[in-house]
Amino acid sequence: MRVEVDFDRCINSGSCTRAAPTVFQIRHDQLYVLQEEPPEELRAEVEEAADYCPVAAIRVDG
Repeated sequence: MRVEVDFDRCINSGSCTRAAPTVFQIRHDQLYVLQEEPPEELRAEVEEAADYCPVAAIRVDG
């Protein structure tokens, strides 16, 4: 699984950090992807983060 974020669309709402805090983090008003290829056991959290993103900036491949 690979996580991609369209940083031009991201508004730093924080919904992804609540759904998958081991994958996404906001520091100094900037989103960081901590794991671009998270383990399969985090799939549900990552897909939830993508679903809850208010601007659909997160894509999950694989």
